[in-house]
Amino acid sequence: MAIRPVLKMGDPILLQVASPVVEFDTPELRSLLIDMHDTMESLQGAGLAAPQIGVSLQVVVFGVGRNPRYPQAEEVPYTILINPQLDPVDDIMEDGWEGCLSVPGMRGLVPRHKRLRYRGFDPMGAPIDRTVSDFHARVVQHEVDHLLGVLYPMRIRDLRNFGFNETLFPGQQLVDD
Repeated sequence: MAIRPVLKMGDPILLQVASPVVEFDTPELRSLLIDMHDTMESLQGAGLAAPQIGVSLQVVVFGVGRNPRYPQAEEVPYTILINPQLDPVDDIMEDGWEGCLSVPGMRGLVPRHKRLRYRGFDPMGAPIDRTVSDFHARVVQHEVDHLLGVLYPMRIRDLRNFGFNETLFPGQQLVDD
């Protein structure tokens, strides 16, 4: 439908807690989901949250196929997740480099739960319940943070591990997640 502009860090909408979706399978929700998918695909992102395009609703889309940007990462199935809830499976945390469409041109080393269970709903209101690990778990946590008004730089423990892509990774072609 439409590729929408992505809000950048500093926009107050990105700092708000998003509202839950109360009606499923509506024309408005379908339109939003198409726009989110098209926007994410056009920017080669791993995921996108509705607040990133100025819609303060608890909706995320994510998915990564085999991609040279993520050569060591497992594939993550394309998922539409509405009103998500995250529950860590254990206390094991793992640091990993993250970027974001709302923080363009930068990367940071972010601690995330290695394994988690996520629950929520698909666009029709059917429940989703998955237990995942590693890169899949990282992507979900990153996107759901957007629904809580949290951007990944807020989770970085040591700001020496935060900077511009071309400085941190010279000669590598990186795009934002």
